[in-house]
Amino acid sequence: MKSIFDTVSSDCSRIVTRSYSTSFSSAVKMLAPAIRQDIYNIYGFVRFADEIVDSFHDYNKIALFERFEIDLHLALTEKISLNPILNSFQHTVNKYAIDIKLIDAFMHSMRLDLYKSEYKTTEEYHQYIYGSADVVGLMCLKVFVKGDVEMYENLKESAMRLGSAFQKVNFLRDLKADFEDLSRTYFPNTDLTKLDENSKNEIINEIEADFKAAYKGIVNLPLEAKFGVYTAYVYYKKLLTKLKNTPSTEIKNTRIRVSDYQKFGLFAKCYFTYKLNII
Repeated sequence: MKSIFDTVSSDCSRIVTRSYSTSFSSAVKMLAPAIRQDIYNIYGFVRFADEIVDSFHDYNKIALFERFEIDLHLALTEKISLNPILNSFQHTVNKYAIDIKLIDAFMHSMRLDLYKSEYKTTEEYHQYIYGSADVVGLMCLKVFVKGDVEMYENLKESAMRLGSAFQKVNFLRDLKADFEDLSRTYFPNTDLTKLDENSKNEIINEIEADFKAAYKGIVNLPLEAKFGVYTAYVYYKKLLTKLKNTPSTEIKNTRIRVSDYQKFGLFAKCYFTYKLNII
């Protein structure tokens, strides 16, 4: 029965989320059950695309990516795919009428990772972040507002700024892996071989501005989404604080993490903040 296949597809997206990101998975669990699966479906899709360009070094990445892209567009038009991740994603896309332009922008940024290793201008940098992160925030926002066009337009800018903040934190946290393993540098006008405190603080100030703008939207999210998004926001703010307090030389040589104990404390604090209605 088709319903069984759809259930299996949904299960696959949920497993992908839990396997690749325990922190994000924990935040998704804070969303209302009615929208939780659709966020798993979006994450499963973006995770697989990202995995192709970042991890499959012993395979023909270009061929795999192009095949994935063909299968993606077939899934969106035919409303079915034998790839369970794409099958669950197309369900969410068609359910909420997610704009194909957002998906194409995401795939464009992922394709850049196949051959582009350095972003020399601010324009290139912002274009990449728009496609790799901002549009993912907009896809999720479509789910959060459940098709409310006016609310979507009002919260659009803050959703993009939150996506930007998350992505930039990831860039700063993963400097070592991106630079040494993938030969990539995303921050323009920054020599990662000579990263100093001034350069680091400029990046952090930029991220803090994104978080400030994003928070204005979080407080106006529907109740079904507010707690989960706020939890992710607090987690990434904690990561940023740790990066801010870490010497630039150490950031280049290690991956900053939030311990499981700290995560538990953050989630508990978020819960009480939400319950007291002070978000």
